[in-house]
Amino acid sequence: MKIKEIRAVTVDLAPNITTKPRVERQVTDGFISPMRRYPEFRRVDWTSKWKRTACVVTAEDGTWGMGVTINGDPVNAVINDHFAPVLTGQNCMATEKLWDVMRRVSSPYHTAGLASYAISAVDNALWDLKGKLLGRPVYELLGGPQKDKIFCYASNTDVSWGTRNSIEWFLELGFKAVKLFLRYGPDDGIDGINRDTEIVAATRQQIGDDVELMVDGWMSLNVEYIVRLVEALKPYRIKWLEDYVLPEDMESYVKVRQRVPGQVLAAGEHWYTIHPFAQAASKGLVDILQPDINWVGGMSASVRICHIAEAYGLSVISHGGMNIPYGQHLSYAMPAIAWGERSEGVSPPGVPLEEMVLLPGTPVIKHGYLTPSNAPGFGLEITKEWLEDKAV
Repeated sequence: MKIKEIRAVTVDLAPNITTKPRVERQVTDGFISPMRRYPEFRRVDWTSKWKRTACVVTAEDGTWGMGVTINGDPVNAVINDHFAPVLTGQNCMATEKLWDVMRRVSSPYHTAGLASYAISAVDNALWDLKGKLLGRPVYELLGGPQKDKIFCYASNTDVSWGTRNSIEWFLELGFKAVKLFLRYGPDDGIDGINRDTEIVAATRQQIGDDVELMVDGWMSLNVEYIVRLVEALKPYRIKWLEDYVLPEDMESYVKVRQRVPGQVLAAGEHWYTIHPFAQAASKGLVDILQPDINWVGGMSASVRICHIAEAYGLSVISHGGMNIPYGQHLSYAMPAIAWGERSEGVSPPGVPLEEMVLLPGTPVIKHGYLTPSNAPGFGLEITKEWLEDKAV
């Protein structure tokens, strides 16, 4: 079966929330960012305004699959202007070849970055299409279920509801692991370390000793701050420190590993293609690899990263993997993945998780666990009319 058409469009996806949150939003600058040293730039000012991309790959018989990613218009251009003319007419079942072709044709402007987002959307659309053509869920194409259900944790990415309020709601929903985002960094000095420690200490007291607690630095720390912070956080037994320096600063990853050898470290949501993961694994820089299946190069790249992790005795957790079905199917099938992350705010306090679904057909976490859909492809219940309604 050959590819008839590849088309990417910008879409505006938002959950259909009908329940009123039980608390009011708070005015906040959000969590730590690499731009904290420049206070004249508020987060709302410097973050990109691009919406999401939806990529549809259609086969000769009219069957189609869909992948999604972020960074809308620039990614659309890569797909529509470059990838689509190259891939149209190719065998739509040849996912290995087509992934390799996209890597190679984008190499003149670098496979990482925006090209990686584009590859992800096309690759996941191809896997969705393959599953539909074969009448099987994608996780079966990967080898079948490796676990009965996926253990999920909740990431407090939306701090505007108040961290304590959100954590309380996460516990009510049945999560047995939660992740905090730091608010301060190197430019805040000792005051930053003290205030970050206070947030972690308060959350540990709130959740007790039987709930896991993780901490995210969102690319914003440096070696000195990390060393001092890790020492300060020892009494609160964090499971891991995540995403703590700029993604391309591999030398700092080396130094952090040397300076805090006893701390479990995790990274990878902002690494693109398989090569940074291979480098980190071979040098023992982190304990947990965290590719985003919608950013790193799709299912084809993510499976390779899981195999790299197995070879080096590491774990994998797909960044935001429980948000939409792509990461759910990956996590269900791969032995290297034990946990799944629910991010994108999870849910405002009091709002059921069912109201936070972005893509129809996405299974919802129940009591801290999730089982993917067994429908063909990724199980998405989407029509082209629905897509047209969401297109910008």
